[in-house]
Amino acid sequence: MSEYKTFLQERDRIDFLVQKGYKITNVTESLNGAFVELENVAEDEKEMLHIITPEGRKYFAVVLIQQQKAGA
Repeated sequence: MSEYKTFLQERDRIDFLVQKGYKITNVTESLNGAFVELENVAEDEKEMLHIITPEGRKYFAVVLIQQQKAGA
């Protein structure tokens, strides 16, 4: 699969969870990508995503910044 298609899948998964009310609570970076933990407090659920593309990492960083601005 092309890297762009992988990014699209990562972006869609992040967007899906954010639309369901999940918020990014933790990010762990490694040489194999980033592990992004999202939590939905209202439903007491957690999800862990493995983001491997550089574009995906940029995308969740933007989502995290927007999330922090909305909470401020």
